[in-house]
Amino acid sequence: MADVNRGNRPLSPHLTIYRPQLTSMTSILTRITGNAMLIAALLIVWWFLAAATSEGYFDVVNGFVTSWFGDLIMFLSVLGLWYHTLAGIRHLIWDNGYALDVPTAEKLGWACLGGSVLLTLLTVVIV
Repeated sequence: MADVNRGNRPLSPHLTIYRPQLTSMTSILTRITGNAMLIAALLIVWWFLAAATSEGYFDVVNGFVTSWFGDLIMFLSVLGLWYHTLAGIRHLIWDNGYALDVPTAEKLGWACLGGSVLLTLLTVVIV
């Protein structure tokens, strides 16, 4: 049977109606940090290749990597690495069937966000 009201119904959930939950935003952030770490890894590989190529080329690449912009990229990479790690642990907990209720899942989301900031600051201070 054909649905005669098909064109009159709104799409569900629509972005103007739907309020994103913390768990959905942290899931999206996990995917973003995974891709961002790939970019940071390519930057590090570029630095190693420059070191293996010549002293002049290494000086150019090292100047970029150790500039304020390179430091910012590396700082955000460490933040992304810690967040991605903690989110992976959260998913392992969920895969075992634990902490699936909404209040606990939101607590784990906040723990991932706060823990990644704390671990990043500890990494920067210690290293």
